[in-house]
Amino acid sequence: AQQGRIREKAYGKQKIYFADQEQLPAASDADLRSLDGEITALSSKVQALQQSCRQLEAELKDLNNSMTTPEMAKEIEELRKDCTSYTEKLERIKSATNHVTPEEKEKVCSGQKLYCKEWRRRKRMATELLEAILEGYPKSKKQFFEEVGIETDEDHNVTLPGAF
Repeated sequence: AQQGRIREKAYGKQKIYFADQEQLPAASDADLRSLDGEITALSSKVQALQQSCRQLEAELKDLNNSMTTPEMAKEIEELRKDCTSYTEKLERIKSATNHVTPEEKEKVCSGQKLYCKEWRRRKRMATELLEAILEGYPKSKKQFFEEVGIETDEDHNVTLPGAF
């Protein structure tokens, strides 16, 4: 700074040093245009290289995410074993002689419908009866159920099956 090659500016206790641009030669318009052209050419080259780099990175990512040949062979072998076991299971099911006849299935389904209908009817009757008792009962519903010893379907996480 004392020799005049760089300049110094003081901001409070801090000092900033920078090149003295007055000592640099002035550039002509032709030089500036040629530098602008060079900047434009280099910028387009950088963009092309960045695009190429992005494509190569995407390809690398795809290759890293895909399975290798040994992994693929192992996967194919496992799938063949699964297929064989499922084929054997299917053959056992097809050759089984204890199939349920449609009449037996209908009988079981109609029985279940009947029992579910009766369950709903009895639950509704019990609920109506308990509500009538609770109208004149001074304590809460929960306290009444505990005193009498009533266990509800909800206490045991039981739900009625849906309709068929």
